[in-house]
Amino acid sequence: MNSSAFRNPHVAKNYDPLPVMLTRGQGAYLWDVDGRRYIDMMSAYSAASLGHAHPRIIAKLAEQSQRLAVPSRAFYNDRLGPFLDELCKVTGLDVALPMNTGAEAVETAIKAARRWGNHVKGIASPEIVVADGNFHGRTTTIISFSSEREYRDGFGPFMPGFRAARFGDLAAFEAAVTPNTAAILVEPIQGEAGVIVPPDGWLAGLRRLCDERGILLLSDEVQSGLGRSGTWFAFQHENILPDGVMLGKALGGGVLPVSAFVAKREVMEVFTPGSHGSTFGGSALAAAVGLEALHVIRDERLVERSQALGARMLQRLHTMRMPAIKEVRGRGLWAGVDVDPRYTNARDVCMGLIGKGVLTTATHHTVVRLAPPFVISEDDLDLALDAVEETIATFRAPSNGRRVENVNHRLDA
Repeated sequence: MNSSAFRNPHVAKNYDPLPVMLTRGQGAYLWDVDGRRYIDMMSAYSAASLGHAHPRIIAKLAEQSQRLAVPSRAFYNDRLGPFLDELCKVTGLDVALPMNTGAEAVETAIKAARRWGNHVKGIASPEIVVADGNFHGRTTTIISFSSEREYRDGFGPFMPGFRAARFGDLAAFEAAVTPNTAAILVEPIQGEAGVIVPPDGWLAGLRRLCDERGILLLSDEVQSGLGRSGTWFAFQHENILPDGVMLGKALGGGVLPVSAFVAKREVMEVFTPGSHGSTFGGSALAAAVGLEALHVIRDERLVERSQALGARMLQRLHTMRMPAIKEVRGRGLWAGVDVDPRYTNARDVCMGLIGKGVLTTATHHTVVRLAPPFVISEDDLDLALDAVEETIATFRAPSNGRRVENVNHRLDA
């Protein structure tokens, strides 16, 4: 395709996409406008965890859209109750509040924590402790506690009420908690930071800390949840239960933005009619698709598949011993390959993969993100990993001793 096709003056420049023009997807495959097929190794940041155009999801989308789509929450609809029942069942929590995007789910959790801190704990100005390197979305409230310059530059003034501590450092979180703390909000695995897995015992330690201090533990599972880490939710790796969980991405089955904040009853009871809402959140269409997505994950044993294929992927990645690879991190069917900036940058690796029929993206300049749909076959996974190894192997010598810069930024809504 002519490079001019990628330059559209009407498209805002808040993304810097790789030069591939996609037109179709099916399962773990994507096709460009020239008919070339690619293996998808990123799943739209887990939004397409169930694969593209899953037949059950598409059928449910079509069926429900012709029956009732968006009646507004001013009325009851017959799809919402079963959807939220299932969300509470799989999380082990009590009450669910549906929204649309992951950022909206996080905003809902922040509002719940603040009102709980004020109404239940009696804190005049409740604070929330977060982790350095976090990525919870891009609203003005959320970027107020981001530690990434690119997310904040020029968007102030910022919202107060947040304190940050080092991810994975229990002592740092203990020190950050004050009498004004209402909650701790963390990703159990930091995706945008480069698939950073915390030390064993850290989440369990946060659970104990919250219990001791009488504060809430909130787990952002928008990317890590619904099977991505090899369990239904990443917090289950340490056998804990948070007070609230944020879900999104895969909850929409790869076709709709569907998200939810699910929490213990005492947390959710702070919401009263008029205190929070969304026109599209919890619509009949979103609820029907979300419920079908949960049933597909269960019926097709996709969590177990993520665990098995993830073990295969990580074992293979760990055998790739070459100077351009600094570190491999991951859990479940989710990995970050950290490349040495003296040899290359992650975007150049992704560009090389395009030529081998594999699509993925970079994060934090040096990390190649690998998170294929759960429905990928073993053969296709192996082919994609062959391509990763072959591509990185081409970077055999430092680039004149200079650090290789990469200006690619993933801007996820």
